Amino acid sequence: MKREQALFGERLRSALKAAGYRQSASEIAYLIVRHGGDPTTPQAVSRWLNGKSIPRQRNLIVLAHLLRIEPTALQYGTEATSRVRETRVEVGIPAMDQHAIEAFIALPPKARKVVRELIETLRENEQKKKR
Repeated sequence: MKREQALFGERLRSALKAAGYRQSASEIAYLIVRHGGDPTTPQAVSRWLNGKSIPRQRNLIVLAHLLRIEPTALQYGTEATSRVRETRVEVGIPAMDQHAIEAFIALPPKARKVVRELIETLRENEQKKKR
């Protein structure tokens, strides 16, 4: 069992890196609850990251969703599944950015307009800094 836990920790850290997430136990604990998982402590997440334990099934599924991989691939490795999970975007957009885009799309039209204006203002400010 300890070997399975250690391998899970390696897969989780690798998937977090590939998806553009930091290996922050408190951030991951927050995201799990925010995306429908069971409440967990940063200490529990730290144990997952360090290969000391494996999350319960519900949180494992939420983690896999956040990381855009199959739950079985996260739990057992890629050789455990032959299916490829499709994502909405095939380019190299980190998972955090993809979730932000999905949240943006779910906003009402007026709120999306405000966000677009904010992004445009930030982009213009960055361009001015470069000059």
